[in-house]
This record gives sequence, C-alpha cells and structure tokens, in this order.
Amino acid sequence: MEKKLEEFAEYLKTIEHYQTAGSLMYWDMTTGMPEKAAESRIETMSFMNIQQHNLCISPKVEEFIKFFEAHMDEFDFVHKRMTTQLKKDYEKEKIYPESFIKEYSLAASKGQLAWEKAKNESNFEIFKPALQKLVDLTKQKIEYKGYKDNKYDALLDEYEPGLTVEKLDKVFGEMRDGIVEILDKIKKSGNTIDNSFFKKEFPKEEQEKFCLKMLEVIGFDFEAGRMDESEHPYTLNMTNKDLRITNHYYTHEFASAMFSAIHEGGHAIYEQDIPDSLEGTGLNKTSSMAVHESQSRFYENIIGRSASFCKYLYTVAVEYFPEQFKGVTEEQFYKAINRVEPSLIRTEADELTYSLHVIIRYEIEKLLINDKITVDDLPRVWNEKYKEYLGVEPQNDKEGVLQDMHWSDGSFGYFPSYALGNLYGAQMLNVMVKDVPDVYEHIEKGNLDPVHQWLKKNVHECADLYDPSDLIKKISGEELQAKYFLDYLNKKYKDIYNY
Repeated sequence: MEKKLEEFAEYLKTIEHYQTAGSLMYWDMTTGMPEKAAESRIETMSFMNIQQHNLCISPKVEEFIKFFEAHMDEFDFVHKRMTTQLKKDYEKEKIYPESFIKEYSLAASKGQLAWEKAKNESNFEIFKPALQKLVDLTKQKIEYKGYKDNKYDALLDEYEPGLTVEKLDKVFGEMRDGIVEILDKIKKSGNTIDNSFFKKEFPKEEQEKFCLKMLEVIGFDFEAGRMDESEHPYTLNMTNKDLRITNHYYTHEFASAMFSAIHEGGHAIYEQDIPDSLEGTGLNKTSSMAVHESQSRFYENIIGRSASFCKYLYTVAVEYFPEQFKGVTEEQFYKAINRVEPSLIRTEADELTYSLHVIIRYEIEKLLINDKITVDDLPRVWNEKYKEYLGVEPQNDKEGVLQDMHWSDGSFGYFPSYALGNLYGAQMLNVMVKDVPDVYEHIEKGNLDPVHQWLKKNVHECADLYDPSDLIKKISGEELQAKYFLDYLNKKYKDIYNY
C-alpha cells in the first residue's frame, strides 16, 4: 500500500508539472508576452493541456482507482476522499476525446487575446468570432457531459459540484428580492454620500505601493507570491508556494485597485494556506469556486469595507495620499467606501448592488447556453438587463458586454460563484464573531491575524477534503442560505443611510 501511494504521488506530480508550466505561460501571456509570440504560445499552451489531459485519463489512473477501491477499508478519511475524488475527476475527464481538448484549449487562448484587443478598442465585433467558437465548443462539451433538466446544470457542476439551475434560481431569487428591498429603502431615505475625493488623481506608482501594503496587512505571503499588472485582475495558482495575482490601475479611481488587491489577495491566501501534507493526494486544491470567492469577497467586503477596518484604512490612506484626502474625515471616508450607486462595471460595484451584476450575467448565460439568444444578441440583451435591473445603460462595448474576461477562455458557469461566495462569507462571519468576540477590535488596529487564523483553520486547511455543501455545514451547522447575507447588508446600510 505504501509503495502504491508513493507511486501515485509521483504520478500526480508529473501532471502538476504540466499544469504549472501551462499556468506560467498564461501568466506571461497576460502580463508581458511580446505580441509576435502569440501564435506559438497558443500552440504550446494547447500542447501542455493535451499532455495533462492524457495523463489524467491514462490506463495507469484506472489502475490506481481499482487498487485503492479494493483497499478502502484500510484507508483513513483523507485517503478515502482521495479515492472518491480521483474516480470522479477521471470519469469527468475521460468523456472528452483528445481532439476536443486540443480544439477547446486553442480556442480559449485565442479568445483571451481577441478579448483584450476588442476591449481596448471597445469593439465587440473583434471578439465575436472567437466567442462564437467558444460558445459552440461549450455546447459540445455539454453534449459530452450530458444533463438532466437544464443544459446550464452541466456548467454549474464544474464550479460548484451538485448545484443546479433549480436550486440556484431559488437562492438567487431570495437574494435579489432582499437586495432590491434594501436598495428601495436607501432611495427613500433621501440620504446621499459624497465620494468625489476618490475621483482625484492618484498616481499609478503610489497606488501600487499602497496595494502592496494592503496585501501585507491581510496576510499575503510575498515569499510565496507576487503582484503584477494585467488588463483584468486575477489570481493564478501553481502551488501553495507560487501564487500570482494581477491588478489594474485607474488614476482617477482610488478604490478600484485597492479592493482588487484585497480581493485577489484573499484568493491567494486561501491557496497559500493549503497544507503541504495533502501533496500527493490530489486534494491540495480548493473545495469549489464559490468557496474560493467567499474568501476573496470576505477580505474585500466583510473585512475591507467594515467600519472597523476603514478606521485603520483611513490612517494609511492619508499617509500615502495626504493631498488627495486633505480635509476628508474618517466618517466621510467610511461612507464613501460604502456608497451605494447602481453602476455599469461589476468590479467597481458597491457591495449591495454587486450581486445584481452577477445575476444579470447568470441569466444571460442561461439564455445563451439554452439557445434562447445568440452571440449576436449579447450586447443588446446585456444593455437591456442593465437598464432593467440597475437603471443604467452602457454607452459602449467596453463598459458593457466586454468588461469581463471570463467568456474569453470559456468560463461559462463561473459567474454565479461570486454571488454564492457572498452567501458563504456572511454565514462564516456569523460563526467567526462568536468564536472570536473581540475580532473587530483587532481589525480596527490593522491586525487581521485573528481573521486569517480563523479562516485558515475552518476553511483553508480543509482544502478539497469536503464538498462545499458539507463544508458550510461543518462550519455553521446549517445548509447555505441567503438570510445571513441579507441580515448583514440590512444592518450595515441601515447604519450608513439611516433608513
């Protein structure tokens, strides 16, 4: 048994080498690759994906599964989970022929480059052919996978195992109605908040220094990660000792890069905390993308926009940008951070309306995947839904249908993870404040170690040992529900807007 486990660990390491190399190529492609290298890079990345795919479905993996299943009675909890997940991943991967993997990976790489060009020129037509290809391949993928009730279920399951459209419509409906109710109360209050001082000029170089400071404060390990610049902020993990996050800077938007850094830092810290002891099991990864987003949005919003952290944040902001914040009080700063205003850009959205941005994308993806609309319809449908849900309408493709990178690599089904992450985070907060009653006193001083240690113990170190539904039950004793997030929002904005 010991020999077979060692053999399996070595085999996994080979797969991870390909994955790491491919990830590094992607990071380089988005942060500084020469333009003329694009074509050869796309081919190389596709080659790496194919090698990884073939290793994951080889007869050797089937041999491991059969051996481990025959010895399940001898296994502890970790190795039983290892066997279960290995078989599940094998069965998910083996349905795709090599030709499909090659075609899909090529399309994803080309899509990324086409999207960047289209966004820079604010022209959807540039991106449309690449997007159409990815949509067609995604539908083909669904046919390989199969589905029971709704085609979109097959995509949801890739990011949140076991989630269905039926379940998601219910929880999203409850969340949407609760948010609209709070938004209506804010409008009726007649209270307004000034955030014009956030629109002053904030030099990019100083913003970068400030963002690095924020990463240090929340607990990001710079010996196991770094921050670079890209068109759209993201986190890329190779191992728990090599995390790459990227950021994007706007000289007249103070809060944008800061909260992007905290958000991506939350993702990275989760990965950095995954135990070394899980290497060689295939469980040294996160439970689901919604749980992953719960960590990034926990740091960004529940901590980062809290009254306690804003007291600390204000002092650091004034230190870094004394002229820009001259005459601005701590209370004005906190309220400006939490100003509610329906807007066009998801990543710039306030904490209250953010989930409506996600629900819009979810509804559009459902329509697209179920052949209710076409790729040609996307800009129009996007604009109509923004007007319906948020009362705003994009003036161009860059601030509309082209603002997110997710479709450029075929990540259909990912967007719901963001809003689900809000729900997970609020339910976790409800437990954390009971376990650590003085946590906000520490946060006010810029000491986020108690937050980090609680999340590390209860979430990060669990890695992929539990399905997401089991993890939230383990933490809170309850299934995931919207009420904790809505209660959190209502209490926060009632204090800020006095409604």
